[in-house]
Order: sequence, then structure tokens, then C-alpha cells
Amino acid sequence: MKTLSAYKKILLLLTFSSITLMAMAQDTSWTEKSAAKWLHKKEWKNGIKLDVFSAVNKVEFARQYNKNKALWIKVFTFLRDSDLTILKPGKYPIDGDNAYASITEAPSKEFDKTTWESHRKYIDLQYIIKGKEKIGVAPVSKATVIKPYNEKADGANYTTDGQFYIAEPGTFYLFFPQDAHRPSIKVDGYDVVKKLVIKIKVAE
Repeated sequence: MKTLSAYKKILLLLTFSSITLMAMAQDTSWTEKSAAKWLHKKEWKNGIKLDVFSAVNKVEFARQYNKNKALWIKVFTFLRDSDLTILKPGKYPIDGDNAYASITEAPSKEFDKTTWESHRKYIDLQYIIKGKEKIGVAPVSKATVIKPYNEKADGANYTTDGQFYIAEPGTFYLFFPQDAHRPSIKVDGYDVVKKLVIKIKVAE
């Protein structure tokens, strides 16, 4: 009986180890194809009606979401259940330091008053509630640092070329540590923009 009990313990240990290894393998196995398929299924939306911008880093989105699913569910629940059009400018808690939201209503900026930036600790979810603005996106790997990373501010600045998009209600943008972004660029006819930014802690 003791031998059988020991055998069961070993079997349980091997099963647990196999599950752990499978989970680790799954985390590193995301490809453009598998991430695109995951994104298309839209199970991650949790009932929100907004779309993610088409050029989102699909692999990193899939990886980050699935490594910290509970946190992302809280973020998308906030988006689903909040009437952003009536929320006043200010900060809104979602999950302590892990995720929090800020709403601003302010003038957008002329191009030369904006700069390329990136973050290491937090992912940026940016959404235009009212108005329009232009946002640039470029890989950090191809950017030249002009202001080194500041840990306290969680930011670095760059000079680079990138792809620009017109951000407007209905679509949110996600910027991961690999993504340099240049937000808040003025679009003619839209002087004041109401905007949501959600900071989501990066899963290592």
C-alpha cells in the first residue's frame, strides 16, 4: 500500500510538471497566425463593442492577455460598464497599481509639440472618447533614443519614422514596450479631444 501511495505521489508530481511545462510552452508559442486567430475569435472582448486598431501588435497582445487574463478582464469590464461620454476628467481605479484609467479633455497639439515615447512597466490603452487625433506607431528597435528611459516616469523618448493613424471613437489603441508611439497630434477641426488612457502593468 505504501508503494502504491508513493507511486500516486510521483504520478501527481509528473502530471503537475507536465501541465506547468505545457503552460510555459504555450506562452512562447504565439505566432502571427495563432495570435491573429485568437484576436479574430474576440473572446477577449468580454462584451465590449469597441474594436482594437488593425495594426496592433497581435503576438504581444495575445501573450500579455493570456499571461494576465484576470487583469485584462477587469480592464475590459471597466470599458464595457462605463459610460465614458459622461465621466469627468480625472483618475479612475481599476486594480490598484496593476491597472488604472485617466480621462482628459484638452486641446490636442501641433505635430512639433509632440514626441515619440515608449514605456516598460505599463502598456498603454488609448481611446478617443470625443473628437479625433493623429497617433504615430513605430518599433522601438528602429528608433534612436533622444531621452533615455526614466524609471520613475516610466518613459523614454525617441526620434524615428512611423505609421500614422487617425484615432476616433469606436477603436482603441494598445502600445506595448516594443511600440514607440506619438499621440495627441492635432487633426484639423478638432481642437479639444476627450481621451481615455488606461495603464496596464506588463506581465514579464
